[in-house]
This record gives sequence, C-alpha cells and structure tokens, in this order.
Amino acid sequence: MQGLQDSEWRGCREIMESMLTADLMSLKDTVTGGLIVVESREEAINTILCYSQSALELLKRRKVSRDIIFSYLAKQGVVFPPSSEKSALVQIALEYWKESKVAVEKVNPKGIDYETLGEHFCRWFYQLWNSQNPTLNVEQETWGPQHFWEDTKLNFLYYTSVQNCEEFLGSEISSHRLLSLVKDEHLFFNPNMDGGGLKCACSPYGLVVVAVAGTIHRGTVCLGVFEQIFGLIRAPLEGSNWKIKFVNLNIKGQNVLEQVNSSLKPVVKYNKKELEGFYNGM
Repeated sequence: MQGLQDSEWRGCREIMESMLTADLMSLKDTVTGGLIVVESREEAINTILCYSQSALELLKRRKVSRDIIFSYLAKQGVVFPPSSEKSALVQIALEYWKESKVAVEKVNPKGIDYETLGEHFCRWFYQLWNSQNPTLNVEQETWGPQHFWEDTKLNFLYYTSVQNCEEFLGSEISSHRLLSLVKDEHLFFNPNMDGGGLKCACSPYGLVVVAVAGTIHRGTVCLGVFEQIFGLIRAPLEGSNWKIKFVNLNIKGQNVLEQVNSSLKPVVKYNKKELEGFYNGM
C-alpha cells in the first residue's frame, strides 16, 4: 500500500465529509470488502482513508461523484473549466494537493511539527499493522523488527472477564507479539485520529511520545476499544527514520465497556503533562 500524503489525506477527508451517509458507508464497504463495521461517519472516513492505496484510487471510486469533487475544488478557489469531466477534476485535485505539499515544505523545510509527525506515524503504522490481517485480502507491507529499536519494550494490558498483563523486551519478540494480534487473531485496529483520539508530546532531546485511541474489530464485530502509546526515537544512522522505542497497548473488551458509558468515541485519557512522563522514564 502506498497510502496518502498529508495534503491528500486532508483533502480526501474534506471531500468525504460532504458525502451522504449512505454513500459514505457504501464507499467504506467497497474499500474494505465489507469486512469492517463502523458505528459513525467519522469511523467510516478514517477507515476509508487508512485502506485506500492512493488518493487517485479513492477519487476514482464511483461514489465519489464529479459534483462532489467539483464543489470541493471551487471551495478551495481552484480555477478550472466548468465543463471538466470527473477524470480531469481528479487530476486537478491531485495536482492541487501536490502543490500544497511543496508549499508547506518551503515554509518549514527543517522544523518538525510533532503533531503532524504523530499523525503521519499513526497512518503509516496502522496501515502497515492491519495489512498483516489475512482476512482483509490486501497487499501486505513489510512488517518486522526493523521498525523497532533492539531494546524495545512492549507492555500489553487487556481486560476481558479478568485483567491480563504481558511484558516483552526486544525488537524480535515485541514485533512478533504485535503481529500475532492481527495475523493470528484477525484483529483490526481502527484509530480515532480526531476529537482527542490522538495526542503527542516531545522532549527537548527529540524523544517523541504518540498516544492514540480507537476501536477493535474482528470481521463485522466490534470487540472493544484500545489505547496505544508509542515512544519514538530518530535513528540517525538509518536515514534518520523514526523507530519505536516502547509500546504500551491497553485493550478493553466489549463486556467491560458495557459497564460504563461507551457511547462516545475513544479518546486518549492522558494529558500532555502525563505523556511527558513517559519519555522522562525512557
């Protein structure tokens, strides 16, 4: 999966926000093969964005009509012939997003926006992680310990009928345990990257903490919610890529949620000060 760039992600989101709910849900079923059940428009949009291989593929979908793309471009102030066919509007939108990306890079070529970094990391990670689920029938990207530091630590806490806790140390075993959740148990992690579902913090030394909350699915069943916290450190000898230093994964099953008010979207419960405590302990 190639995935969407930041500007494409924002543009496609805005386009889908103007779609009818029925069309949006139908588009979600087309993109995921009907294997993912969502409970809101927001979850549907996030799922579509995560599972679209490219902006071009998404815009070419039948439910994304010419009129919707036309209205979006007009709202952005993009000048184009009113008689343009859908195929031409798609190319105009892609070029507009490409120019927007270049403009942002020129404004801030060296500085790092850690909120944007966290958002980009989550899109990459969950797309990569979920692609290992064999029931989704999507192209599997390369998963493995190369994305983790050798001394990575994984803390896995899950609540079903009782509380269970697992701890792993090392890139091989940590990556393998995470892989087993999607490959063997066929789980699908749907992050809520809006409305408090994603929070980030950064230390003066460049350590970054990314916290995300979302729902967990198996096929057409929503099993519960999760909260996941990542510690990221840049690897200067490996192309300055960001690698995972630690992962805290907290899962609550549906039977636990029924005891509380679960009508709201999953949100990260930590504030920024509390997130800073994670990298202080790294």
